Amino acid sequence: MAIEYRDNPDLGNEALNALWATAWNTPHPRDFQPILSRNLAHVGAFAGTRLVGFVNVAWDGGIHAFILDTCVDPEFRRRGIASALVERAKTLASERGAEWLHVDFEPHLSGFYRGLGFAPTEAGLIRLCD
Repeated sequence: MAIEYRDNPDLGNEALNALWATAWNTPHPRDFQPILSRNLAHVGAFAGTRLVGFVNVAWDGGIHAFILDTCVDPEFRRRGIASALVERAKTLASERGAEWLHVDFEPHLSGFYRGLGFAPTEAGLIRLCD
């Protein structure tokens, strides 16, 4: 089945929670609407009507944007979907005025993000909750 990419699709909590449950093994539903209402952009990957991939572009209201929540349903991985999502997110962020695009990731994803043009930086990070 062909994958269709949509910029800023109208996504309900049901579709996002279903994707999170499979992609992140997170069975606890959450309300995504406050996040989607404040972001710079988001991109969805669809197999028919089913949401199978997602990336969010948060921003600071100025020139900095942030890739968050890149995920693909395990059934659809290894098909270039995550790469296509991030590439589209890069384009949207640039078109909407961002001059810098940041991403935080776990060490095993370093090759993935470097392959998409992200360069290492000296950045600080603190976990605020356990």
